[in-house]
Amino acid sequence: MFDKLQEVEDRYEELGQRLSDPGIVSDPQEFQRVAKAHSDLSDIVAKYREYKTVKRETRETEEMLGEPLEDELRRLAQAELDSLKDRLESLGEELRVMLLPKDPNDEKDVIVEIRAGTGGEEAGLFAADLLRMYERYGERRGWKAELLSATPTGIGGYKEAVLSVHGRGAYSALKFESGVHRVQRVPATESSGRIHTSAATVAVLPEAEEIDVAVNPDDLQIDTFRSSGAGGQNVQKNETAVRITHRPSGIVVSCQDERSQLQNKDRAMRMLRAHLLDRERQAHQQEQTSARRLMVRSGDRSDKSRTYNFPQNRLTDHRINLTLYRLDSIMDGDLQELIDNLVSADQADRMGAERTGDA
Repeated sequence: MFDKLQEVEDRYEELGQRLSDPGIVSDPQEFQRVAKAHSDLSDIVAKYREYKTVKRETRETEEMLGEPLEDELRRLAQAELDSLKDRLESLGEELRVMLLPKDPNDEKDVIVEIRAGTGGEEAGLFAADLLRMYERYGERRGWKAELLSATPTGIGGYKEAVLSVHGRGAYSALKFESGVHRVQRVPATESSGRIHTSAATVAVLPEAEEIDVAVNPDDLQIDTFRSSGAGGQNVQKNETAVRITHRPSGIVVSCQDERSQLQNKDRAMRMLRAHLLDRERQAHQQEQTSARRLMVRSGDRSDKSRTYNFPQNRLTDHRINLTLYRLDSIMDGDLQELIDNLVSADQADRMGAERTGDA
């Protein structure tokens, strides 16, 4: 590990020197690239330098304790040594996490797809609740949320909804939301007060730029149709809705929420590129591991990543065995504690895999 850290520090110093090179300074694009690479290493280098400082202080304190000392001074030195050793261990763990390979998509914006599973109208209402939860979480983070596409039900729910979330680190925070979300509560339409169980699936895809995914126009089948609506004055007379089929993969996306066919096509292409990028990402992951840890399954009630129990105000994430008794605040977008635990669990898994590999 320390050989890697020394390589990182050497690279950081090299990049710092390049930033003062007149040839780099005169090329704004290259200067920006080098400055970003230098900035990306600054946190881990600062942590590594702190580690080296604490290690030096630990060694000096141990040497002091090897000399004749008065009892009070020896007691103080021993307390200082214990504190330094604890800090050294903590810094070592932080550095191991920081050395883990970064997901290249972590800083990307995301597309969140929410679909009602089993449970009829109640599943659609729960899908709408999840949509609001992610929108409110985005507001807390200062992100911008944009509803790309939605198929509403008649009573305020959604058969499916596609949300675009723009903000730094959006994918790194939301990627573990993918999975089957199960809800247990008394539906508003239930007169007997009986608790029902319904489900919705969530898929979180990194939003792809055009340079990330090459799409051959010849591979696309683009169909237009009239948007469905409430009727009356809202009925679309023109075929503004767009459906795009990517023939090689069989992926189909559609958008009908905008009044312009061009806008609907643009949104549908964003959704298609995200699906294609995610397809590449999954293929790469499957080369490295036999099972995806956090995957979207069928949307059946018995197949779950997380359970939302409203009568008990309880949320349980079954992947990491975490239970929180504040479902009301979580549904209002207070997701950070849950997300932090999922990120920590993933880091622990990857650190364990690295140690096994090293062994």
